[in-house]
Amino acid sequence: MWKEIEERAIKNGEYIVAMGCTVRACADALGASKSTVHKDVTERLSRIDHDLYIRVKNILEKNLSERHIRGGESTRLKYCKGRAPSPPASS
Repeated sequence: MWKEIEERAIKNGEYIVAMGCTVRACADALGASKSTVHKDVTERLSRIDHDLYIRVKNILEKNLSERHIRGGESTRLKYCKGRAPSPPASS
């Protein structure tokens, strides 16, 4: 069983490095829970493959530092899509 967990942790880490994605995006793509992916790449991976762990950690830190930008952009798009077009100006 431990071998399967190690393989999953490596697979999760390699996916995050290849795609530069978030933990949530990795979980959705690989069909795992966000909690499992997070534990795999932050705790287990450091013991299994330290070089991969460092690369994943750098990507996750970058994603964390940009989180407020992505959240603001999502909110802006949400409200832009929901707006009705403004009526033409009358003269």
